[in-house]
Amino acid sequence: MMSRTLLCLALSAATSPLLADTVWLKNGDRLSGTIKFFEGKKLLLETEYGGSIALDWKKIATLQSDQELLIKEGKITGERAKSLLAAEEGKVTLVNGEEPRTIELASVRQIMKPKPLVEDLTWKGNLDVALDYKRAETDTDDYEVDMKTQARHGLWRHNAEVGYDREYQDGVVATDNWATEYALDRFFDEHWFWQGRLEYKRDQIEDLARQRTVGTGPGYQFWDNELGAFSVVGLLNRTDYEYANGENDNFYSASAKWDYNRYLIGKSMEVFSTGEVGKPLANVADYTLDTALGLRYKVNSWASLNMKAEKELVSGSEGDMDETRYSLGFGVGW
Repeated sequence: MMSRTLLCLALSAATSPLLADTVWLKNGDRLSGTIKFFEGKKLLLETEYGGSIALDWKKIATLQSDQELLIKEGKITGERAKSLLAAEEGKVTLVNGEEPRTIELASVRQIMKPKPLVEDLTWKGNLDVALDYKRAETDTDDYEVDMKTQARHGLWRHNAEVGYDREYQDGVVATDNWATEYALDRFFDEHWFWQGRLEYKRDQIEDLARQRTVGTGPGYQFWDNELGAFSVVGLLNRTDYEYANGENDNFYSASAKWDYNRYLIGKSMEVFSTGEVGKPLANVADYTLDTALGLRYKVNSWASLNMKAEKELVSGSEGDMDETRYSLGFGVGW
């Protein structure tokens, strides 16, 4: 009975123009909107009446779309469908200019808009700027710029970060440093991957002028879709220090990193957290912690306001360091 109902719906849709994609649920409900993305367990449907709605893939009977979509049934290769047609429960028909092909919904691993060069490329990122002016016994002007971007295609994911911080106290430069990091992930399946990381820090003021870190280790991706992402990585690192007086030092360490973000309220709000906790394999320090927690509010499709708290903690035999910073700024996202 359900199959006949779906077939009638599909035939009626084919004879009348559609202004939106359509998703039929197994309980008989029908939702209209724009299919944005599917990966793992959730299909993201953008609607005019409810914003972004995440639908459980197992609850979907079939779907229909007039937009061109990339349908991936395997880890790497995919089929570029010019449109999707509703089929019997648990299936969907791909139309790509040749003979339509009906597939099982259970076989679909990913649905996305194809890119012009690398079809399965996904690229996202944020550029945030924070300004802090304090007028008191000591006047302080603080400028901070952070960029984070990520690109993925097939089994590979590229991660890059750049940050710059400059602070004036009574017109004198008190802080002037920048840092950059690049990490390459190679996935073995939907969750497990191996990461290689390069990190460089440069400070124009402090005695520790340069830091270089090379690390590698396994990682686990809990989820990564239009509603957010969460991954953890365990790394074995080698770090080289270069001091302003020309002296050098190096040591090995083990560390754990995390990267989390989650969109809320129709993707208008984003909670994010990144961090790394490490343990040197020598007597350099007992442990280190570098973490950030923030909230980003989207003003429109590309602009946002953000609040962030950052904490850097070092516990060691030569003394402890405990610094916490709070910032409010604006940014752009893509």
